[in-house]
Amino acid sequence: MSLEEASRQLEAAIHDARVSFDCILLEELDRAHTNAITARAAVDAAEQAIRVEMERRAEEEGGSVD
Repeated sequence: MSLEEASRQLEAAIHDARVSFDCILLEELDRAHTNAITARAAVDAAEQAIRVEMERRAEEEGGSVD
């Protein structure tokens, strides 16, 4: 993964969260729930991509990531 992938995942999370919000207003709760779950998954994927990049950079510098 890369920081570009993290960025794409966060954009997807934003989209899914907005769809979920709209579905709540329309009382389409099943669809809202599905989109909230996919938004969370995208955030988790972005976080993982960022963590991998931080670890890679720390290794290059000979340090560690806390």
